[in-house]
Amino acid sequence: MKRIAVIPGDGIGPEVIAQAVEVLHRVEQAHGVRLELVHFDWGADRFLREGVALPDGALQMLERDFDAILAGAFGDPRVPSNEHAEQILLGMRRGLDLYINLRPVRLLHERLTPLKGRTEAEIDFVVFRENTEGAYCGAGGFLKRGTPEEIATQEEINTRRGVERIVAAAFEHARRHGRQRVTMADKSNVQRFGGDLWQRVFREVAARYEEIEAEHQYVDAMAMFMVLDPGRYDVVVTNNLFGDILTDLGAGIVGGLGVAASGNIHPGRVSLFEPVHGSAPPLAGKGVANPIGAILTAAMMLEYLGFDRAAREIERAVREQIAAGETTRDLGGSLSTAEAGRAICRRIVGR
Repeated sequence: MKRIAVIPGDGIGPEVIAQAVEVLHRVEQAHGVRLELVHFDWGADRFLREGVALPDGALQMLERDFDAILAGAFGDPRVPSNEHAEQILLGMRRGLDLYINLRPVRLLHERLTPLKGRTEAEIDFVVFRENTEGAYCGAGGFLKRGTPEEIATQEEINTRRGVERIVAAAFEHARRHGRQRVTMADKSNVQRFGGDLWQRVFREVAARYEEIEAEHQYVDAMAMFMVLDPGRYDVVVTNNLFGDILTDLGAGIVGGLGVAASGNIHPGRVSLFEPVHGSAPPLAGKGVANPIGAILTAAMMLEYLGFDRAAREIERAVREQIAAGETTRDLGGSLSTAEAGRAICRRIVGR
């Protein structure tokens, strides 16, 4: 039995996570997967009602009592500062030391990509984004704020430990999954100090994996080649900021954020899985949100928990649903969120 904390979040989060939960129930029936789902109401409503974002002791409880976390999106216009979202999402990422942000870039059907003539075999790679430091660490400040002489600094933090463990994770993934190449993206020709650390660590780690090709690219060149020649990539590893940008580009070339899944992982520990898309408040409550990203995120979670067959079955069902055109409007179909979820559930078969 695996215990899953379910946090639907804000906006369209509850709608898409509800469909992911239905898919999990279906694989429980079809594949004998044993899960205990425990729901938590952390989000804007509770924050506005009680002033509580992440309750005291929440991180310790998650580490102690749960195997994984399935979360929706966070963000609500009633909280303009978005402070509750930062406290919940970044609080879990940093507090649980989820240093791997893993995002597959996998084309599910040829008609979804805007790249002419590209096939499913040509767009199939994963991005390892460092998830706890870099430009998102919150270091920096203001001098003479609000004056004509104002200065704002935003600092980037790169530690030897942080860089080495994300690079090693990328190579380990390549070895485990038969991937042939790991490509590291940086901007070391301009960002000389952090870039120098990444370059040295990448070479040192790569030497331990002689069977895997190690390649370096500047991030701006990688953004171009992801469009011109996505088939050249197997595993990409990069820092927090560049990974954030590249993975949204990756989502764009496989059909959009509505089909993009992600995991925030610390191997061997409770880890957080969330679809890439945001809370999209204008779409909330209309039944038009695409649940595929949330459902594929649930599949990623199952794979992490050791239920590989069930995870593959979910992806197969999603591919069939897309091929049949039984999708929400953003992918050219006419189904509601719940109808699209049911179309996937119907295609999940037993062992």
